[in-house]
Amino acid sequence: MQFEIDRIVRTALQEDIGLGDVTTMAIVAQDSTAYAELVAREDFVLAGLDVAAAVFHQLDPEIDFEKIFVDGQKVNKGEVLAWIRGSALMLLQAERVALNLLQRMSGIASLTARFVDAVQGTDAIIVDTRKTVPGLRALDKYAVRAGGGRNHRIGLFDGVLIKENHIAAAGGINEAIFRAREKIPHTLKIEIETRNLDEVQQAVNAGADIIMLDNMANNDMARAVELIGGRALTEASGGVSLERVREIAETGVNIISVGALTHSVVAADISMLFK
Repeated sequence: MQFEIDRIVRTALQEDIGLGDVTTMAIVAQDSTAYAELVAREDFVLAGLDVAAAVFHQLDPEIDFEKIFVDGQKVNKGEVLAWIRGSALMLLQAERVALNLLQRMSGIASLTARFVDAVQGTDAIIVDTRKTVPGLRALDKYAVRAGGGRNHRIGLFDGVLIKENHIAAAGGINEAIFRAREKIPHTLKIEIETRNLDEVQQAVNAGADIIMLDNMANNDMARAVELIGGRALTEASGGVSLERVREIAETGVNIISVGALTHSVVAADISMLFK
């Protein structure tokens, strides 16, 4: 994880600073020091404070970054998240990148927490998808965990998920599962996407470990869960909203995947203020 954080931070700083911060270099004295606070402008679930610290420390390891909260905590409007002391030049150059990452991650964690809260008391868990910003997947998925959710597969390399086009290419559900079972390590589970009860039955017969119920109506999902009868885990996917997620959970599915956690996030409102 730390390697990924360093890579993301380095790339973001290079993109933003480029050949140099002309505004800061023209106005701020080289030897000036500053004290700043990161302040919540609204209520949210925090994620990414260590990432924000890494931004400042990559520019200047001598910067003092003191955390007041930790990731996963709920913070209220007006609360100070961290104190930062060090070179004014470096604080100003790191500010935007640190805030961009911290605000996005906290937005993801906050939305995830709302989905998790909505299914409390059921057996369903909330998971993310691969619908992340290119290059930021490690941070996006970490933020989901900070919000109380869990991660689906990280990429194409750590889990088998046979989707509609895979099934078409293989010639059917049974053949797709057979081919996957022949080639993959025994440590990997096989998940397959289904669109109706007939496909669910085919997936059960073929020995799928996880059966995705894709864009099904709630009553069809409930029937699918009954049909599967515990022989495979069930995952609801597609069209999942906060308004509907509780009803989906009550169908008895084990997993609910929500692409909106990372592809439709609203950044949390956070400011850095010099004192």
